[in-house]
Amino acid sequence: MTRVLIIGFVWPEPKSSAAGSRMLQLIHLFKSKKFHITFASPCAKSDNAFDLSSIAVETVTIELNNSSFDEFVKGLQPDIVLFDRFMMEEQFGWRVAEQCPKALRILDTEDLHCLRKGRAQALKDQKLFDKSYLFNDTSKREIASIYRCDLSLIISEVEQNILIHQFNVSEQLLYYLPFMTKGIVSETKKELPKYKDRMHFVTIGNFLHAPNYDAVLFLKEHIWPLIRKKLPNAEMHIYGAYASQKVNQLNSPKTKFHIKGFANDVEIVMQNAKVCLVALRYGAGLKGKLIDAMLNGTPCVMTSIAAEGMYGDFEPNGFIEDDPETFANKAVELYTNKIFWNGMQKNGFNVINARFDKQLYVSDLMLNIEALLANLEAHRIQNFTGQMLLHHALQSTKYMSKWIEEKNKS
Repeated sequence: MTRVLIIGFVWPEPKSSAAGSRMLQLIHLFKSKKFHITFASPCAKSDNAFDLSSIAVETVTIELNNSSFDEFVKGLQPDIVLFDRFMMEEQFGWRVAEQCPKALRILDTEDLHCLRKGRAQALKDQKLFDKSYLFNDTSKREIASIYRCDLSLIISEVEQNILIHQFNVSEQLLYYLPFMTKGIVSETKKELPKYKDRMHFVTIGNFLHAPNYDAVLFLKEHIWPLIRKKLPNAEMHIYGAYASQKVNQLNSPKTKFHIKGFANDVEIVMQNAKVCLVALRYGAGLKGKLIDAMLNGTPCVMTSIAAEGMYGDFEPNGFIEDDPETFANKAVELYTNKIFWNGMQKNGFNVINARFDKQLYVSDLMLNIEALLANLEAHRIQNFTGQMLLHHALQSTKYMSKWIEEKNKS
């Protein structure tokens, strides 16, 4: 039996974040192939954490900078180790390489952190994003991590192109794997609430993720007042886990801008809404809220950052606008025009079935993994840069970690 160890940055929270949904998709993918899965994380579990034992996944709490992990992973002897984001590879990659040198090391990037960080800085500086923002300290760490792994799962075609053309990463080290959903069949389409049965605007996003707070602030200050002038009876509903006091202070019943907090069932939230607004000004990866909107037949108005990597050559399930006034006008148009609305909903169904149906990816990914397991030594020989970076990580990260461990003892 193939043994998989997943080292999680956090315990998966599929109801709280797109990252949590993504991790659960990967777990189900491995389970569909009858792999034995152990999920380990140094993070504390929250009340929103998914109960992995309910799907027969073994769970282990591990410590940072502690040689107890060495004994654990040596005893487990996994065939595959999946690192959830590059920070986990930095912490545990060298230990896995030492104790289980034959284990296939896979990195799930979630999104390119260096891209998100660079865009955030460019927005703060009020300048156009360019290479000087992309080539930051985070990118040096993140690209090094990609090289040290045997394969990296990349969620967005745009980010795959950036890695290949801006950072010159070999395509052999990358695998495009977007969100994986069920296809939308005719029966599902018929059961979804129709245009006339829906009300109000919605947006959703985990507030621990800084771009989501910025988007809600942008909505409230620059977009919602313009929408409200034309649609005085419409309401804006904001959902998201971990809403802080700063977020809750944006709640304004007087202007019908409502902070609703945690959404226990995103499907019901999306199906009740007429239009989803995604006003992200920076970020990276694919937006889980757009996937949720398309799955539940809710057309969107979104920024180009939100739409990035989502639609390929297909028509979007709404309008893509960055100017606040145009964004607001399109939101009103979509909200009030049934013909537009129905057409955009249909576009969303087409996008899900053509680009995100899990059946498009599962078999090919597993064939790729099986080929790597069978020819791992030859694959690694072709990646000298990765071997060089692993050598230096073993020297520098290893001894820094050991120093911290000794310091913690005193």
